Amino acid sequence: MGIGVRTGGMSDDLAERVQDVLAVDADEFEAQAKADAEVVKRELREGTFDNHQSIIGLEYEFYAVSDGRWSVNGEGANALMRVPRRLLELMGFEKELGLHNAEMTTSPQPLNPHGLRAQSSEVRARLSAALDCAGAEGMRLVSDGMWTIPPVGETAMEYLTDSISDKRVRLATNMSGSVRYHAMANGPTAPPSRTLEAPHVTLEADTVMPESLITSIQPHYQVSHAVDLPLFFNYALRAAGPLLALGVNSPFFPADLYDDDATPDEILEDGWDENRIAVFETVLNAGDHEKVRFPDDLGTVEDAVDRVADDSTMVPMSVTRGDRFDDEFATLRRKHGTYWRWVRPVFDGATRSSANARIEFRPIAAQPTVRDSLAFQAAFAGLMERLPRQEHPAINIEWETAKENFYTAMREGPHGDIHWLDADGDAVAGAELYEDVLVHARDGLRLAGCSEEQANYYLEPLRKRVETGVTPADWKRHRVRDHLDDGADFETALQEMQREYVEQQSETLLEGAFSDWF
Repeated sequence: MGIGVRTGGMSDDLAERVQDVLAVDADEFEAQAKADAEVVKRELREGTFDNHQSIIGLEYEFYAVSDGRWSVNGEGANALMRVPRRLLELMGFEKELGLHNAEMTTSPQPLNPHGLRAQSSEVRARLSAALDCAGAEGMRLVSDGMWTIPPVGETAMEYLTDSISDKRVRLATNMSGSVRYHAMANGPTAPPSRTLEAPHVTLEADTVMPESLITSIQPHYQVSHAVDLPLFFNYALRAAGPLLALGVNSPFFPADLYDDDATPDEILEDGWDENRIAVFETVLNAGDHEKVRFPDDLGTVEDAVDRVADDSTMVPMSVTRGDRFDDEFATLRRKHGTYWRWVRPVFDGATRSSANARIEFRPIAAQPTVRDSLAFQAAFAGLMERLPRQEHPAINIEWETAKENFYTAMREGPHGDIHWLDADGDAVAGAELYEDVLVHARDGLRLAGCSEEQANYYLEPLRKRVETGVTPADWKRHRVRDHLDDGADFETALQEMQREYVEQQSETLLEGAFSDWF
């Protein structure tokens, strides 16, 4: 049993808090969210959310594994580990869905050379300190798209599905103590179970805990003028497929989650490059809720606000309104917490002067190194700076095509048939596509004040992937295939690959790049 839910006092207290949430009147919650939406739209009309510059930020998720120092003959090395809550506090990281998760959120910075450098320095400084804290406990934080080695003595299925019932409230044993997460499995519209589906994988659970398989990065880009957010948003939808294709990093599930009759060849042949997308969608799109999806184009900034207000409510939770500016629309912000789209608008700000409208870009898995993760932050920011200003023809890509690009990238990475229009409006694919994307990302960084050398440095990890044709998903597939060819069974091949991933990362996470691995 995990440390998030214990028999006795802790579970009783959590169950009672979940019951309190479930007692919130859903109709009143909906009405207040719509009233809050009107507040936001009024402030948008008054220019409150406008700013004089573009701002960037980053959310960065990790999972913890054993470093193997206390295991016999190295057995158990790199197995998933639960992070003690006190350790999270020492790290200065935030809890996420699973007890094994830790999340870092950077301080917002202006999009310019100093801001990009500050983002990089903050991530490295905080992560370095966190690695030291974790190391003292015999664990390591891993930057990856999906974990594949379960905790010692448990299967992945057991870890993801273990739960208890307390006061008729279903509590996931290995989920963090966040009431919101547990309430998702207990609301009046919650389905009796949730099913994770991917090629050769089917997993049923009573809670949303299977979503804790995955970890990601989420770059944020704050627009200068809120009224322009739809244009930037629609460009972001067109860029989502190509950027996802370069970032694929979750081709495998833990071995025990695969169907018993699936062969290694079938798993390698049929598996997708970014299973993280399927996990998030199939686990959370249950019952009447279609909470996670590729969003439609936006027409106006008011439409962005209304979409959040009109979204189906999963967990109506009461809010405490304080003195912050965004407490004036606190219920809408609470509802936004379960408004999951692969690209989504965000409206908040502690004060009127710091109020902002921004785009959160959610398709990208956590990458093998910090430099690779930051390359996606820079690429997304650069594209947002350049594409709308240039009126790049990519905006003319049909929405349906942009959506298909996204799911093609999920399945096949950059090796799939992804459609793009270059600066001349000509259809391009393959290396030409990525060359156009990266050239405009570079030009956007130049517009933000970076020198050509600085811009190229930030984007180099992505250029290397185009040049070599190797993504992290490809690297993982090649290593598993090599171990299979050497006579290993699938579980052994998968675990050996994962141990090599962590070993390579231990030498390159803070200072190296994924291209150093081969």
